[in-house]
Amino acid sequence: MSSIIIAGDTSGSVTLQAPSVAGSTTITLPATSGTLLQSGTTVTEAQGGTGTTVGYNGFKNRIINGAIVIDQRNAGASVTPLNAQFTLDRFQSLLTQASKYSVQQNAGSVTPPAGFTKYLGCTSLSAYSLAAGDFFLQGHYIEGYNIVDLGWGTANAKTVTLSFWVRSSLTGTFGGSLYNNSGTVSYPYSYTISSANTWEQKSITIAGPTTGTWESTNSTGVAIQFSLGSGTTYSGTAGAWANAFYTSATGATSVVGTNGATFYITGVQLEKGSTATSFDFRSIGTELALCQRYVIVLGLPTNNQYVHIGTGSMYNSTAVNLSVALPVSMRATPTVSKTVNGSNEWLQVYVSSSGVNSNSTPEIGEYLTVGSNILRMYCPGSYSGGTGGQASWCQVMNGAQLVFNAEL
Repeated sequence: MSSIIIAGDTSGSVTLQAPSVAGSTTITLPATSGTLLQSGTTVTEAQGGTGTTVGYNGFKNRIINGAIVIDQRNAGASVTPLNAQFTLDRFQSLLTQASKYSVQQNAGSVTPPAGFTKYLGCTSLSAYSLAAGDFFLQGHYIEGYNIVDLGWGTANAKTVTLSFWVRSSLTGTFGGSLYNNSGTVSYPYSYTISSANTWEQKSITIAGPTTGTWESTNSTGVAIQFSLGSGTTYSGTAGAWANAFYTSATGATSVVGTNGATFYITGVQLEKGSTATSFDFRSIGTELALCQRYVIVLGLPTNNQYVHIGTGSMYNSTAVNLSVALPVSMRATPTVSKTVNGSNEWLQVYVSSSGVNSNSTPEIGEYLTVGSNILRMYCPGSYSGGTGGQASWCQVMNGAQLVFNAEL
């Protein structure tokens, strides 16, 4: 029976050798040809590679939902966002004027770039002339824990590369920025879209900042913005760190300035190093769990759907206490809100002695965090037939949703 022997010596070479039998093969990986021990390094031809980056272990892409596959809140529906509203998972709209653009997963139903099935689509709703203090942004916020190895704000700050696929009905120079949690240090960047209504891949290499305060725990480590239009107050010189809050590069195209203009992005990646590598596709289960650290939505946005949310007991004849187990530990204690489809009943309680009771007007009362991924919720209402202490379970229905929000 054959086996593999791993042998080494002071040269640093590693030899893989079959036993000393006829026809055995020896493979040597010379130490001088690079390394396979450090994630994200290049592999030479002598090692079976062609100079490309392989074998990256860990969180290569610091962007969550960069392929735009998760949309817990809206399930593909179009949204005209308010300021600071999250639309598709992990992407937030920042804007100084309302109703200037809409956001939708796969807006316009164009074919995504090869290898992708979804994209974030923005559509201008008017021809708006920017004032100096305006900005319209699509932002992504990376938690401090996820950038701590970059060493930003120190002499050892690491270079990163931002890459993405973009398509617009407009051409010209476009912009965006990176900035810290306090907005006191920012890096405006620019890129060119050469052909209208054509997917183009862009790559921007950014030397890490050696100054400024960059969070390293569960607050915002770095914000990344894609500008749909920024006024002169918030536009700065592209390609340099500044001690100011900039959201885009000076002279960048305004998408909201043209009625019906479109701006689509996908394959968004931020990685350590000075070269953009292939997109870091993660399993759908992993991507959803990463998103759920920041928001969890229980319920379905359609009528005649019922989603179990928890078990508990009647607090008294008109209120229920629930234990709601969440699928992941969230970034921080979440706020809890509900969305209701019209005036329909949204919470259904099953009490052991009286069957099903529905209520169109229950509220979410005070709740207590029991653990990092389980909540006690108190829902007052007007349920009939129950008494304090009776076992119960609950479900949301008729298009209602409970939203647990721990966004940055």
